[in-house]
Amino acid sequence: MLFETLSSEQYEFMEKGGNVAIHANSIDVMKSMRSESVDLIFADEPYNIGKDFGNNKDSWDSTEDYISWNKEWILEAMRVLKDTGTMYIMTATQYMPFIDVFMQENFNVLSRIIWSYDSSGVQSKKMFGSLYEPILMCNKRKKNKITFNSQDILVEAKTGAKRKLIDYRKNPPQPYNTKKVPGNVWDFSRVRYKMSEYENHPTQKPEALLERIISASSNEGDIILDPFAGSFTTGAVAKKLG
Repeated sequence: MLFETLSSEQYEFMEKGGNVAIHANSIDVMKSMRSESVDLIFADEPYNIGKDFGNNKDSWDSTEDYISWNKEWILEAMRVLKDTGTMYIMTATQYMPFIDVFMQENFNVLSRIIWSYDSSGVQSKKMFGSLYEPILMCNKRKKNKITFNSQDILVEAKTGAKRKLIDYRKNPPQPYNTKKVPGNVWDFSRVRYKMSEYENHPTQKPEALLERIISASSNEGDIILDPFAGSFTTGAVAKKLG
């Protein structure tokens, strides 16, 4: 069985394509999972910046303690990830460099993504306010082949296509493509109050963000793990995409 923590009924439900939520310590649950059993991991971990989730705050005693905890859960997550799998990690901008170095030393960093968004709130008048969050895309080893469905995540190619430019480097010359694979700067709006997908959660991620990640890095029927769940955006999008 994939999870020792699941009942036979839950396991059967998941095998038929259902979503399962486990309420427990994430590291303990991953330790009970079979190695190389997950196709994709999206981890939007606590940021260690004191966000109030109703029953506690995401704060550690020191940066060292927080990074040590990161290393513990990441090692378990990478153990359960298949050799062909991919993991996306989100954390605060000030801590991502520590995670990046750890992943470089032990695994393989595929891409460093910036989720960019505008803010309707008042920005700082003493410094440049933060309008992005970093996402680290990783796999186990550089030589491993991963799933990357580039044709499923195409976006509008604004420069050449909109200006109706001709690419004379091609023989015969032809118009520029109207679609392209996104780069590593992603522009998605944050989830706002009264939006249809809004949940009462301080760090909710938009469905569009997860749609790109899940569409790019998994296939229908694959197993996706979200070690921290949050507002369950990952589960909702995974269910919608099969």
